[in-house]
Amino acid sequence: MHYHRIPHSTLEVSQLGLGTMTFGEQNSEADAHQQLDFALASGINFIDTAEMYPVPPRPETQGLTEQYIGSWLKARGSRDKVILASKVAGPSRGADASIRPNQALDRKNIRDALDASLKRLNTDYLDLYQLHWPQRQTNYFGKLGYQYSETTIPVTLLETLEALTEQVRAGKIRYIGVSNETAWGVMRYLQLAEKH
Repeated sequence: MHYHRIPHSTLEVSQLGLGTMTFGEQNSEADAHQQLDFALASGINFIDTAEMYPVPPRPETQGLTEQYIGSWLKARGSRDKVILASKVAGPSRGADASIRPNQALDRKNIRDALDASLKRLNTDYLDLYQLHWPQRQTNYFGKLGYQYSETTIPVTLLETLEALTEQVRAGKIRYIGVSNETAWGVMRYLQLAEKH
């Protein structure tokens, strides 16, 4: 297995990572543990999950993916052998509305989501914590025929970045990132991080 350092970090991640969004829906806990064992034995050290998993999102299964990873980490004592990444859900897109009452990417929601993920994962920190999708309305999943709509953003990018930074300072997150973000959004986060 080849490993690469994530730029601007100390994280050495395997060239292949294990996505886990099927744990708890298509895969049982035993299946999940078997896949995690195989991945680790094969040299894969990057495990990707999210608070909203498994997919499709349903209230009765939400969080099972992280729970299964957490029970595996507890049973195997493998926390120091993996780079663990999870994601906080942005504003509800319909089927995922049961995650939290208000899925804004503000201080309270980020703190609540992170604490719940850490508990399910049986760990006290994440190596990488990402915003699953933006707070603002944008074409973050590549929808055809997307029409821009000028709306007021209830939480600014700077507020979100500050909320994540607080959790880094608290020792709950080593590094932060974005997922399903536009090039403009990545650029703005980098500018804000550099400035603030």
